[in-house]
Amino acid sequence: MQPKQRRSAAFVRPALPRLTLTHWAWIVALLCGVAPLFASRALPLVDLPQHLHLISVLHRLDDASTLFPSVFERRVQLTPYLGYYYLVSWLNWLMPLESANKLFLVAYVAGLPLSLAFLLRSLKRPTWPALLSIPFAYGDSFAWGFLNYCTALPIAFLTCGFFVRAIEDAPRRRVWAGALGASLVGVLLFHVQVFAWLGVALPFLLLTTAAPEGPKAWRARIPAIVGVVPGVLLFIAWIGLRVGEPAEVAPGQPWKSWGPMLSKENLAWKTPEQNRDEFLPTLGNMLPDGSDQLAVKVAFGLAALGVLLALTTGRDTKEGSLTRWRIVGLAALGVLLYFALPFDIRGYMYYLNTRFAHLAAALIVVCVPPLKKEWADRAVWLGVAIAALTAWPLYRGFQAFDAESRALTELAGDAAEKPRVMGLIFNPGSRTMTHPVYLHSSTVVARERGGLTNFSFALTPHSPLKYRGEPPPTFPSEWDPRPWAQFAGSYDHFVVRGVHPSQLFGARLDSEFFIAGTRGDFFLVRRR
Repeated sequence: MQPKQRRSAAFVRPALPRLTLTHWAWIVALLCGVAPLFASRALPLVDLPQHLHLISVLHRLDDASTLFPSVFERRVQLTPYLGYYYLVSWLNWLMPLESANKLFLVAYVAGLPLSLAFLLRSLKRPTWPALLSIPFAYGDSFAWGFLNYCTALPIAFLTCGFFVRAIEDAPRRRVWAGALGASLVGVLLFHVQVFAWLGVALPFLLLTTAAPEGPKAWRARIPAIVGVVPGVLLFIAWIGLRVGEPAEVAPGQPWKSWGPMLSKENLAWKTPEQNRDEFLPTLGNMLPDGSDQLAVKVAFGLAALGVLLALTTGRDTKEGSLTRWRIVGLAALGVLLYFALPFDIRGYMYYLNTRFAHLAAALIVVCVPPLKKEWADRAVWLGVAIAALTAWPLYRGFQAFDAESRALTELAGDAAEKPRVMGLIFNPGSRTMTHPVYLHSSTVVARERGGLTNFSFALTPHSPLKYRGEPPPTFPSEWDPRPWAQFAGSYDHFVVRGVHPSQLFGARLDSEFFIAGTRGDFFLVRRR
C-alpha cells in the first residue's frame, strides 16, 4: 500500500497562489484602465485609419481581389514602425483586424503600469505608484494615433528594469542581459524617439547602479553593456540609412525639409513658456468638456501626497543614498527632453518634444518614496480610484464617438470594390472628440473595399510598405483639399465632409459623377 500511496501523492496538484487584496486592486485597476477601448468599435484616433489600412495591405498583399498587389510592395530596409504593423498583422490571422488592433492596445494600456511596476521592483521600490500612470496611457499622443510611440513606452520601462537587474542580480545576469537585448531592439522597432530617451537613461543607470561585488567592479557591468550592443548596432544601421537619404528641400511646403536637417530653417521650436503651459493639457485632452483632465490632476496630487506621507510618517527602504534617486533621475531626463528638443525637424520627425510629456509624467508620478507597509497597503487603492477616474469619462466619450462614427463605416457599403478614393475632408472635427479624428476618413472606405486613398503613410520612410511605382497624385497636404480638382482624374470615389458635393462638383454631379451614399454628414461621390 505504501508505494501506491506515494504514486497517488505524485499527482496531487500544487495549490494555486491565493490572490491578496493588493492583487485584486491591481486587477480592478487594469480592467478600468482598458475599459474605454471596448466602448467603441472605431476608436477616436486621428491616424488609426491610416495605420489599419497599411496593416490590411500588409496582411493582404497577395490578395488579387484588392488593389494592394498591384499598387504596394514591401519596403525591404529597416523601419522603426515594423513592430506595431507586423504584430497586429500576425494577430489578424487569428481575429478580425479591429479586434487584433484592440487586443494590441489593451496590452499597451495595461502594460504601461505593469512595466513601470517591474521597473520599480527592479529599483527595490514599492510598485503601487505605477497605477498612478494609467491616465497617461491616453491623452494627446494616443488621440493623434501615435501608437508606435505609445507602445514603445512600456517596452522602454522594461528595458530599464532588465538593465538594472543585469547589473545587480549576479546569478542571472546573462538571462537579464538577453532580455535587455531583445527589449532594446523592440523599442527601436516601435519608435526611435523612445530609443533616444534610453540613449541617456541607460548610461545614467550604468553610473548609478551598484553591483553586489562593489562600486568599482566594472566587470560585473559587462553583461549589461553587451546586452545593449544589438540595439545600438541596429540604430546605427538605421540612422545611417535614414540620414544618408537625400531629403527634398522645399521651403514652406508641408512634409518637406525647409533646409539642411539641423539648420535653423528646418527646426521648429516651442518656447519654454509654451511647453510649460501645454504640459498638463497634453496629458488629458481628448474630450471637449475636459473631464479627462481630472484623473491627470488627481494622479499628480496623489503622488505629491505620497511624498508628503513618506516625509512625515517615515519610510521602509533598502535603498542607498545614491540609488534612491535613480527613478527621479529617469523622470528628470524625460522632462529635459520635453523642454530641450524642437517640436519639428521638418522632413524627418514631427511632433517631437511634445510626445515626451507622457513619458515624463508617467515617471514623475512613480517617484513616490517607499512608505511604511501599512500605508503602502492602503495606497494601492488610490491607484484603483485613479483608474476609475480615467475610465468613466473616456468610456462615455468613446461611446458617443461610436454612435457618431458609424455613419462613416456604413458609407463604405456604398463603394465599389477596389476603389480609388480621394478624401475631400473640409471638416475633420468631431462633436464628441477634440482632435480632428475624421481627417483620414477616406482611408476607412479604401480599407473596407480593398482600395487605395490619395494620402497614405506608404509615402513615408517609416512605413514597412511603399508604392510600386509613382504614388497617386494629390494635393500637397491632406489638411487642405482645395486644389483637388486638378488631381481628381486619378480617382473614382470621393469621400466628402464639411461641404455639400454640389458645391464641389457643380453641374458635373449630374453627368460625370453621382452621390452614391449619404450617411450623417458624410457623402460618397462616385464616378459614373
